[in-house]
Amino acid sequence: MQFTEITLTVGQTHIPATLNGGRAAKDLISMLPYTVQLHKYVHDYCGVMGKALEYAPEDLGNGWKNGDISFAADGNYFAILYKDEEISAQYGNLVNLGKISVDPSIMDTLDDAISVRIELKD
Repeated sequence: MQFTEITLTVGQTHIPATLNGGRAAKDLISMLPYTVQLHKYVHDYCGVMGKALEYAPEDLGNGWKNGDISFAADGNYFAILYKDEEISAQYGNLVNLGKISVDPSIMDTLDDAISVRIELKD
């Protein structure tokens, strides 16, 4: 599987990440640079994308690993899931896009509402 390095930029904070080679990740890559508004919730930062990402039904799964970047197919949500992986199996309709490349706790340093610019790594 081919991986693509990206940067998530929130104000002056730059978060390195990697997207996987799945259909939804490739669809997101085709849209870059892309900016999405996210809000902090219990386990994640999440926000509605302007258009749904393409994915295959077999790409849908339950749960996450802390630091995963996912697309929640039940609402066109872009999500950075950064805590509570131990209870995540109860959450479904997720398509894994990739993972942030630093300690997921960096997300705790951000405001409750953020604008994230997603772009290919320089």
